[in-house]
Parts: sequence; C-alpha cells; structure tokens
Amino acid sequence: MAFVLSFVGALNVHAAGKTLQIAVIPKGTSHEFWKSIHAGAVKAQQELSANGQKVQIVWKGPLREDDRDQQIQVVENFVARRMDGIVLAPLDNTALVAPVETAMRARVPVIIIDSGLKSQEPISYIATDNRKGGELGAAHLAKILNGRGKVILLRYMVGSASTEEREAGFLEQMKKYPDITLISSDQYAGPTRDSAYQATQNLLNRYSKEVDGMFAPCEPVTVGMLMALRDLGKAGGTVKFVGFDSGTQSVEALKRGDLQGLVVQNPVKMGYLGVMTMVDYINKKKVPKKVDTGVTVVTHENMEEPAMKELLTPPLDKYLK
Repeated sequence: MAFVLSFVGALNVHAAGKTLQIAVIPKGTSHEFWKSIHAGAVKAQQELSANGQKVQIVWKGPLREDDRDQQIQVVENFVARRMDGIVLAPLDNTALVAPVETAMRARVPVIIIDSGLKSQEPISYIATDNRKGGELGAAHLAKILNGRGKVILLRYMVGSASTEEREAGFLEQMKKYPDITLISSDQYAGPTRDSAYQATQNLLNRYSKEVDGMFAPCEPVTVGMLMALRDLGKAGGTVKFVGFDSGTQSVEALKRGDLQGLVVQNPVKMGYLGVMTMVDYINKKKVPKKVDTGVTVVTHENMEEPAMKELLTPPLDKYLK
C-alpha cells in the first residue's frame, strides 16, 4: 500500500485539454465476451468525453486466449509507449505478474479486470465474484437434477484465475449434494470452441451412458460442449447442461432448451468501470481496491425479463461501429 501511495504522489497533474490514452487489453479478441468488455470501455470513453474529459481507448489483445507471450508483449509495448494507464484482463495469473509490476514501477498504472493476478501492485481489481458464479452454477445444476445424478465438470485452462475460481466454487458447492457424483472434473477444454468440442467428445465417448449433467465455466467451453452434445443427440435436456457467459449461440441454445441455465456476468460494466476507475485514479480520486460487478443465473423461464435481456444481449452495436 505504501508503494501505491507514493506512486500517487509522484503522478504529474494532467494539463487541461490533454487526451488520456488508456490501453484496454483483453485475454483474447475472438469471443463475444471480450466484445462486450470493449463496448463497456467505449461507453466510458464516450461519457467521459461528453463531460469534458478527453480519453482515447486503445484496444489490443492476443487473438487466442492461450497466447501468454503475445499478451506480455502487448503490455510491454504499451509501457514503452508511456500510456496514461492500462486496463488488463490477464490470461495467466502468474505469467503477467512481472510485466504488470514493471509497468507500475515505470509509473504506468494498471487496473486488473475479469481475472485475478498474483500481485498486490495493481491499483484495483474489477471483476465478477467468480467463486460465487461457480457456486450458483452448481446449485442450479443440482436443482434441475433434483439433487441426484452423475455430473461432469470440464475445466478451461491452467492459469486462468477467473475460471479456476468458478471451478473451485462449483466443486465446493457440489459437496452439499451427497446424491450427486462427479464422474470427471480433471479434464481441460483448452482455449477455443474447437478444442472444447473435442474434449467434450472424448468425455462423452467414455461417459455418455451414465452422465446426467454437465457444467462449463466460460463461453468457449459452453459453445464447444453444446456442439458436442447436439452431435451425439444429448442436448435438449437428455443431459442437463449449465454454461457460463452469454453469447449468440448460447443465448439461442437457452431459448431452444438445449441449455438449462447460463451463469451470466456483466462484461459491459466490467469494461466501463475499468476505464472510469482508471480515469478517477489518474485524476487523484480515491478508488476502491476491489469491485464486484455481479453474477446471476439466467434460465429459459426468466430470460425475457428486461434485466436478464440486457445481460444476455448487450447493445454492442451502439458502441462498436
């Protein structure tokens, strides 16, 4: 904390009329979740500019969510460019520690969003309560299974703090249901829908005759699992399926009944608060060390409620033109 306080004191006061350049770095750029983060960042930029605070968002990240080296390079490049601030969703909670701490020492402040980092140096951490999200997913799956059956958890990737917390929350919650057996919880999907599809196929080839329910901890795993269940004729409730994150394919599947629940975050809010908090910090306002952006379960029954619709289908076109 002493470092942060001295860091604040060392910041120069920005001249009136200066345009703040804030880098926003996602884990990847191909999935709809990150487009929502981007939309939230642009929304903040527009609001700030309308209120006289000139801000330019620079959006750049790796294409794939397993490309640690590329994300590290992006961070290092922005530090070299002396950006006014970096808002980062680290794809690895350990590998990004050194570049983030280097940025802080270089007086380029960093705010972490979406997924945690094993460092206390960043200014703030703005994210879903991911453990709670996993717990909600487990509780909903147990409910639709009537508290009994055999369940598969397909993990995402080693080092992804957000999904590791969801997986841990899911497993902890499942201990409350003695009549539910976890038949697989140690397999990883990998970073893409295709790799998740292949991993799900492998699991279903082994367990298709006994599995009653499945849980996916993020968007690419949800979509890959959905594709595999459909191919084997196990969608539509034959195997109860709870996923994580909204996206075009998963929302459509929820509507059709191929998904029985989606644990949904608020990525637009995450991107928005990441930028707004960074600007507050640069302007020497006190900012919270941690912000919970919320998480909820959306089902076929409640998905048309206005609050749920906004989470499922955020107005991306309004901001990403």
